[in-house]
Order: sequence, then structure tokens, then C-alpha cells
Amino acid sequence: MRSFSIKLIMAFTFFFPALFKGQPSSSIHQFTATGIEGKQIDLKDFKGKKILIVNTASECGLTPQFKELQQLYTTYKDSGLIIIGFPTNDFAHQDPGSNDEIHSFCERNYGVTFLMMQKISVKGADTHPIYKWLTQKSQNGVMSSTVKWNFQKYLIDENGFFVNVISPWKKPDCGKILKWLNKKN
Repeated sequence: MRSFSIKLIMAFTFFFPALFKGQPSSSIHQFTATGIEGKQIDLKDFKGKKILIVNTASECGLTPQFKELQQLYTTYKDSGLIIIGFPTNDFAHQDPGSNDEIHSFCERNYGVTFLMMQKISVKGADTHPIYKWLTQKSQNGVMSSTVKWNFQKYLIDENGFFVNVISPWKKPDCGKILKWLNKKN
């Protein structure tokens, strides 16, 4: 009987390693999204890099975070940081423009060079699959969350696994984000 139990445990660790490593079985790298200029972006291309995902809006009181996100990106991009902005009109209709208008606004007003995607929904029935993964523990393996407002930030490690969610009201250079960026794996 003991031999059978050991074999069963060994089989589980071989076929279901995520159960024993404390990591989810799926990663952000399984997804693709459409860049703001219409090009398909495959997130598996970012393996080995830390990813900060943020839902954005052009007409929000938090819109100046674009400048801070750009500063963070400029500082850490050579260390492997990828920032991905997803415009959304889900909160008080604060991003009503077209993708072209949003792209132009971000470049002109904030000098944004980090990756911006096409406008999506981050809540409700039309939630984009990436945001379903980010907000549902059943998909990301770590925690469930609700996107509370524009500029909520999600931290993803180099292996594509969910790490943490940061409040929209926390600045991009807050302690939690800087600690995560400076942590060596």
C-alpha cells in the first residue's frame, strides 16, 4: 500500500507540477492582444521579462499616471520591464476616443513609448480574456480581484505568473512596484 501511495504522489508531481510548486498552471504568455496600431502582439514574446499591465483612460483624474508609467518604463526597460497599457472606456466613459486618438494623445501629451493595446473592456460581459485571467483566481491561480478604476496595475513575473494587483490610486513608482522590480529571481 505504501508503494502505491508513493507512486501516486510521484505521478501527480510529474503530471501536475504546478500543484506542488505553488504556481498556477497557466501564464499570461498564453494570450495575444491587438496593439493600438492594429498589430497582433503575442505575450509569449515577453518570456523572461517582468510585465506591468494597466488599464488606462485619457480623460481621468489619474491620467497623469501616464507620465509616471513612462518614467518607470524608461528607467527599467533595459532591466527587462514591459509595460502594457489597455485603454478602456468602462469607468465613467473616460476614454471615449478612437484607438488612433488615444495613441496620438498618449504620445503627444506624455511621450508614451511603452506598449499600448487597442481599447478593450476590463469588466462586465465583454471582459477581454486577459482581464478575465488577471481578475479570476480560477484562471491565474493566485487571487481574484475587481478592477476598481482606471490605472489599476497588475504585476506579472518573468515566467508569466500573476504576482500582485496594485490599486489605481497608488503611483507607478510606489514601494510595492519598486520592490517587485528590484527583486532578483
